[in-house]
Amino acid sequence: MITAVRLPRRHASRSAKPGPPREPPKPPAAPRAPGWRPWLLPVILVALFVLLLSRAHNPAGTSLTYSAFLGKVDAGQVKTVDIDDKGGVDGQLKDGRKFTTQLPTALGPTGLAQQLRAKNVDITASGSSTGGSWVGPLAVVLLPLVLLGALFLWTGRQAARTLTGGLSGIGRSRAKIIEAERPTTRFDDVAGYEGVKQEIGEVVDFLRHPERYAVVGATGPRGVLMVGPPGTGKTLLARAVAGEAAVPFLSVTGSAFVEMFVGVGASRVRDLFDEARKRAPSIIFIDEIDAVGSRRGGIRLGGNDEREQTLNQLLAEMDGFDQSSGIVVLAATNRPEALDPALLRPGRFDRHVTVPLPNQTERAAILAVHARGKKLAPDVDRSVVARATPGFSGADLANLVNEAAIHAVRAGNTVISARDLDDARDRVLLGRRESSNALLPEERHAVAVHESGHALVAALCEQADPVAKVTILPSGPALGATEQLPEAERHLYTEGYLTDLLTVRLGGRAAELVVFGEGSTGAADDLAGATQIAGRMVRDFGLSPSLGPIGYAAPGALHRLGEEPAGETLHRPYSERTQRLIDEETARLVRQAEQRATALLRDHRPALEHLADLLTTRETIDGTVVQDVLRRWPGTTPEAPVPGPERPPP
Repeated sequence: MITAVRLPRRHASRSAKPGPPREPPKPPAAPRAPGWRPWLLPVILVALFVLLLSRAHNPAGTSLTYSAFLGKVDAGQVKTVDIDDKGGVDGQLKDGRKFTTQLPTALGPTGLAQQLRAKNVDITASGSSTGGSWVGPLAVVLLPLVLLGALFLWTGRQAARTLTGGLSGIGRSRAKIIEAERPTTRFDDVAGYEGVKQEIGEVVDFLRHPERYAVVGATGPRGVLMVGPPGTGKTLLARAVAGEAAVPFLSVTGSAFVEMFVGVGASRVRDLFDEARKRAPSIIFIDEIDAVGSRRGGIRLGGNDEREQTLNQLLAEMDGFDQSSGIVVLAATNRPEALDPALLRPGRFDRHVTVPLPNQTERAAILAVHARGKKLAPDVDRSVVARATPGFSGADLANLVNEAAIHAVRAGNTVISARDLDDARDRVLLGRRESSNALLPEERHAVAVHESGHALVAALCEQADPVAKVTILPSGPALGATEQLPEAERHLYTEGYLTDLLTVRLGGRAAELVVFGEGSTGAADDLAGATQIAGRMVRDFGLSPSLGPIGYAAPGALHRLGEEPAGETLHRPYSERTQRLIDEETARLVRQAEQRATALLRDHRPALEHLADLLTTRETIDGTVVQDVLRRWPGTTPEAPVPGPERPPP
């Protein structure tokens, strides 16, 4: 069972104005060689082999036996014969066909001459050819060897071309160079991210007009590092830079430097910067730079010397070129903590630009970009969709719009409606709707009670996010869901909000205890999420009186509640006694949240049962139905706000 409580993450983005007009494009490069030229030599060799083979098998005409030759002479069909001193006969029949035969010289005189004269056959004599007896057989033997050698030579050349220009090209950079023909993406195509576009736009402007900055003594940055979660548009911003810049743009991925051959990565780095110097002023873009710029270790066994050599060469190139040469390195990564400190210092990457997840306003702008070319129904409100998608990245929003379009086509519609977007959001968050997963009647009622408990506790807790929709239709691994939408973007979470969040998480299990007197396996996901949130309250946020104002947050901890920082279980900067105290405080917070949710639902038992009956009948209800049920069955404390659990004395 899933209670979809998506907490928004902070997102800052800005835009830069487009630069001045671009310079006229450079003349196009020389045309490439036609594709048929490499195949010319093999075709000629094969044709020559076939021709010589056919001539070896049939050099002069049809071969006749001596008896057949005599029969044709007797029949008067032979016109001319040419006999050599070895008894070889080349002749022509009266119908024009040529033939060859061999006289049996071992039998001695046979009277063939008289027989030929009697039939008026024109007889000539010639000497045998000294070369004809061995040239043909020798050609038949040697020609296959020659063809085989030529085939191996041609195959080797083709394989060498695939290795980026042969053995001499292994160390060449695999960067994609953009000069005359630039991408169509511009800064206007990137919604939001105003500050990011301004920072990168200044770099482009510096390369175009360095004299404007030289007047006040300013020097341009050597490198700009874009950092952000996956899907936030770092590569899209780089494409926009390539589209806006009037300077050469060299794009390469970090993995393109890594090779099985020692020293190849460093050679490719040198070649990349040499190409940039030839085209200066220019921009080098390295995507996923953590593949080559990972943190170097000390003295250890099993180190990757090739990767470290590549990183050392990159550090030397970034710090070694003349600042007036007009080369700027633009890089992107979603793992800044993995980068080497020497790569992050000023003088290499002077600017670190954060590309975070979009806020609500920016999500609405991003939805407008992805909705271009798609027909939206009048009931679609992009601001409502943006409010319903906290924590979504730009890639998530693009996928959402595409899933909505697919859902509209599946339903036989020609426009995308608000329901299509809502169903697409459920598909992205919860998975595919399992229409064939029929629940047993008692399971259906249990799921309705569980989700009703989540919804009522969320409506009764003062700081909890409002309920948007409750459903008991199975989707993916979830048998039901209670969706809450924040009224505004939150950047700071108070202790009261976190306490209400824990209480809502345990509302489903509390409803099962109130109605059935026992829990079930349906609360497994709720318990796991509540335990993680309570653990971070104690360990990271210092919200435990017993432990005190001490935080053990791991470096680079996630900004989303309910998720453990990576590597937390592998390295704990505290003792076993402290861990025991953390476990006790975590259990206390979760237990108090369950007791609070159980007390709320006992006081509102009629509302809980009525809401469960409505949910069983309708399968899906919205948040207004939950409020109506609470107004009709207000419980024992209808007006007073529900306080959180008391904090024990320190």
